[in-house]
Amino acid sequence: MYEIIQKRKSIRKYDLTPVDTAILEKVQAQIDKVKPLYPDIKYSVEIVNKIKGVFNNVRAPHYLIFGSEEKEGSLENIGFIGQQLNLYFAESGLGCCWLGGAKSQGLEASALPYVICMAFGKPAEPLHRILSEFKRKPLQEISQGNDDRLEACRLAPSAVNAQNWYFIAEKGKIHCYRKKSDSLLGFIYNRLHCIDMGIALYHIAIESENFNFVKENDITVLKEHIYMGTVG
Repeated sequence: MYEIIQKRKSIRKYDLTPVDTAILEKVQAQIDKVKPLYPDIKYSVEIVNKIKGVFNNVRAPHYLIFGSEEKEGSLENIGFIGQQLNLYFAESGLGCCWLGGAKSQGLEASALPYVICMAFGKPAEPLHRILSEFKRKPLQEISQGNDDRLEACRLAPSAVNAQNWYFIAEKGKIHCYRKKSDSLLGFIYNRLHCIDMGIALYHIAIESENFNFVKENDITVLKEHIYMGTVG
């Protein structure tokens, strides 16, 4: 799976022809197999053909609508779940893209509050890229300490490619932080950055022999950052 991380690409141009029913059935089977970050948080993932949203400029034949009950950790949970599907698409030959500015049509079967969506379908542009084409901050800007899993975090997608996370690696653990937003759209970006953290955590999970994520008490306080939890 790390090979997919190294060439995964957010696809924004699609063949608008719906994919075959057999392929959608495989997508649904993958949805049914995902492992949440927090098993006690209720969530939903539904396949739809239409979305709306003033800031959505990506047209695709299909979308995944993510819903969740609203409680602590629910946004990270959705990011963790969604990135499993994101990498599945990249591996199976379908393109996909997280859409932070889109909205649900409100016609889904789930009664859970809408969180975010993901476009997917047959790509109308190259599906993969080479490592040198990633536009990412160097590790020294987003982390301190040494842990081989940090490179997988660095390659994770994030809202507007902000990479507003920070990691401290020490004694086999990775302490995870997100940067506080100073934007006028802080509420929106804070939500998206929590989802981004869940995405990065799944990349860590792929590279971990044993993965668990907990809140610790004696933790380093970072100015302008919020502690999210620690990977053991």
